[in-house]
Amino acid sequence: MSKVKPAALPPDTLMSGYRIVRKLSAGGFGVVYLAVDRDHQQVAIKEYLPSSLASRGAGERLPRIQPEKLSLYRLGLKSFFEEGRALAQISHPSVVSVLNFFRENETVYMVMNYLKGATLQDFIVTARDLKRPKVFRESTIRSLFDEILRGLRIVHQHKMLHLDIKPANIFVTDDNKAVLIDFGAAREVLSKEGSFIRPMYTPGFAAPEMYRRDTALGPWTDIYAIGACIYACMQGYPPVDAPQRQDKDRLEISLARLRGVYSDNLIEVVEWCMALDPLARPQSVFTLQKELSQEGERRYTRLTVSERVRLKLGHVVADTRTVFGGGRPANRSQT
Repeated sequence: MSKVKPAALPPDTLMSGYRIVRKLSAGGFGVVYLAVDRDHQQVAIKEYLPSSLASRGAGERLPRIQPEKLSLYRLGLKSFFEEGRALAQISHPSVVSVLNFFRENETVYMVMNYLKGATLQDFIVTARDLKRPKVFRESTIRSLFDEILRGLRIVHQHKMLHLDIKPANIFVTDDNKAVLIDFGAAREVLSKEGSFIRPMYTPGFAAPEMYRRDTALGPWTDIYAIGACIYACMQGYPPVDAPQRQDKDRLEISLARLRGVYSDNLIEVVEWCMALDPLARPQSVFTLQKELSQEGERRYTRLTVSERVRLKLGHVVADTRTVFGGGRPANRSQT
């Protein structure tokens, strides 16, 4: 694994009719640039450049790949290219728009709409710092994730998975549109290679099956992450990561503390989505959409004083008012 991250392309670099303005961000799998096209329209360009496989010096354009890593680099590059081609076929306001993709500099570039706004993670941190009883209003959570689920449903219909849904990959534009960004097809291909052992998940938002190589991934994997994102919007913090939950699951306790603050239905939906058993979760986005979008009077079960004391001590005594369904919300008539 490279100790030094590959250098970004310098400003004013020209590629296939685009001019780099500046680097926007960089991660383990590439660099994102602000650029302008021939019509001087701003775009975002994502460059495939995994730091564990490639290096590049300042002022250079071509990545340097060690011979023993070349086949893996090319495998990820092919997957990244196929991801761009698949995303270019999806036209939905809640999915990042891929305008073009091309090969140059011995790598691949994905050209996307340049979005102005902030990530959901930015909003969560800001709201949390205000120290209000509710990080987000329930109506805001339901509306935001209704938009995201509409886009994710289209993605799944195209036989794709996102694989890295988290607040940092949900972008809220200046005109209040929620957009899924940063898909992980190349990331998933590389994670399946026995010689590439770098973690390919975001703790807290990754489903248990993403930590194993012998378990099938599917829509239920993205749905776990959706539940974790809703949890973060309610609590202000990410949930405990899946391996820790499998050792000692305290999700029920954490969610019980929100009784009376958020509706029982929303709390049950989160637990449903975040079931450790993939078969106990919603198996499709459509199923989750139906539950999350139900209209009607919402039930709020408030904690008694003794319950609050027990929760502060980290214990929950089950009672008839605390109902959690195994494979779906326990009371589906209440929203």
